[in-house]
Amino acid sequence: MADGTTAGGTTTGVAQVNGVRLHYTRAGSGPLVVLLHGWPQTSRCWWPVLGELARHHTVVAPDLRGYGRSDKPTAGYDKRTMAADMAGLVESLGFGRASVVGHDRGARVAHRWALDRPEQVERIAVLDIVPTREVMRRVDATIASGYWHWFFHLQPDLPERLAGQDVRGYLEYFFERWTYNRHALTDEAVDAYVAAFSRPGALRAGFDDYRAVEADTALDDADFAEGRLLTVPVLALWGAAGLPARLPTLDIWRDHSARPEQVTGAEIPECGHFIAEEAPEALLAHLRDFLPGAA
Repeated sequence: MADGTTAGGTTTGVAQVNGVRLHYTRAGSGPLVVLLHGWPQTSRCWWPVLGELARHHTVVAPDLRGYGRSDKPTAGYDKRTMAADMAGLVESLGFGRASVVGHDRGARVAHRWALDRPEQVERIAVLDIVPTREVMRRVDATIASGYWHWFFHLQPDLPERLAGQDVRGYLEYFFERWTYNRHALTDEAVDAYVAAFSRPGALRAGFDDYRAVEADTALDDADFAEGRLLTVPVLALWGAAGLPARLPTLDIWRDHSARPEQVTGAEIPECGHFIAEEAPEALLAHLRDFLPGAA
């Protein structure tokens, strides 16, 4: 494990776990909170909230397998493996338990992590998603129009060929259409994401994350059928202009919990998909009430 210090007491590091090198940012002290980003972003998406969270917590924001400065192997994008990456990272940093805040694909990793290792995951906050199995089993015109990119990304080779011709144009399509406040994603942030997905293997790795949907859905379906549900507290947040606003999101998450009374949630007004960047103060307000040791 290698570390470096950046401005403001924040450190960056690299940990080799589960066969991959994971880049992460770390700040603060106290109970551990792990922040998991989604597509098409990196751990940079947490910058608007990381400093405030670090006032009362140890905050670790990794680049997931295949993203940012982490390794981009050709396998291992099912959420069980990606959750095992996170478990190994937490253990390598000397922690036994963590609260996890996941956005988009990172929330799917958080969900699987809490199912597979409830002794390690204290609680999860899931931002702007419903469980993978619920997306797939509810496919209709509404879902298809909102989640069309899932079905495009899982095609072999074609997304890399088309998106690779204009990485910026492809990513900016989503940044524009998935935001309510289009100024929330700064030019500097967009430049950083475009640079990250222009790295060798990065587009393919991000699409492989989606291509794992068959394995992910099979695991989710098997757990649900056998009654293996979430046992940790869950906070579900979604933007009023985001895709989950079209669904009974809170009811869905309660259906996936063995303790539905421990599932809380809210819609964030005037917000799209990128909650941490579009509505950081609203997100922090909800997390202060949800996370341990945040008084």
